Amino acid sequence: MRSMEIDNYITSIQNPKIKQLLQLQIKSQLRRKEGLFVVEGQREVFHCIKSGYDIKTFFCCEELFNDTEYTSVIRTQMSRTKCFTVSRKVYEKIAYRSSTEGIIAEAKSPCYSLSDLKLSERPLILVLQSVEKPGNLGAMLRSADASGADAMIICDPLTDIYNPNLIRSSIGAVFSVPCITCSTDECLSFLKSHNVQILTAQLQDSKAYYDSDMTVSTAIVMGTESTGLTSEWRKAADAHIHIPMLGQLDSLNVSVSAAILLFEAIRQRQRTT
Repeated sequence: MRSMEIDNYITSIQNPKIKQLLQLQIKSQLRRKEGLFVVEGQREVFHCIKSGYDIKTFFCCEELFNDTEYTSVIRTQMSRTKCFTVSRKVYEKIAYRSSTEGIIAEAKSPCYSLSDLKLSERPLILVLQSVEKPGNLGAMLRSADASGADAMIICDPLTDIYNPNLIRSSIGAVFSVPCITCSTDECLSFLKSHNVQILTAQLQDSKAYYDSDMTVSTAIVMGTESTGLTSEWRKAADAHIHIPMLGQLDSLNVSVSAAILLFEAIRQRQRTT
């Protein structure tokens, strides 16, 4: 890593740059206003860089910045970007985790819309309505990445997709999977205009998920565990599907359900190739 000028060495948590960074981590309104978000950890920063995001500033604790499989790419980007070296005390204040290898970055939030999506010939899309918990959204992004889904669309969002907890739980999948937020009406119009069948996950008036044809262009639509999907989605669906429950409970965690349904689509598609 290039040597830092003395003016770029930060030892106080009262430094304005550090205060700004901390505010970006906790305030979604400020993230939207500034068009910036915070990425912590070598793996996450690596995926952010490789996905073409614009890194504005690095904060590096040299004492903790050990070599990993991601370090070379990060060092190259650091040589082209504004960097601040921070003391270990400052880093421990700004880091959510102790095992993030001494690197935090501020990146520019892209302004993606549905029209920016580049769909495959038979797209597989995960659609979520008002799913709120960042941990669940992050886990579903990981499943979307693992299954090769074309996109994840969050309708009527209650959580900022650049929430630090979401980025952390996605382990960088928020950068590798196109993730769009929009209204339900906008999403329905988009899916219909692209001839994508809509499969809504719900208990009522539904059939087992493996009895639906997912080899065609498909959107798997899921709601919250507490309230499910609105009637708007239920009425627009081409089919209602459920995961059979063999135990005493009647539902799974939404992120687990999403993984099961996405990989059922992959299973069906692999059998037809």
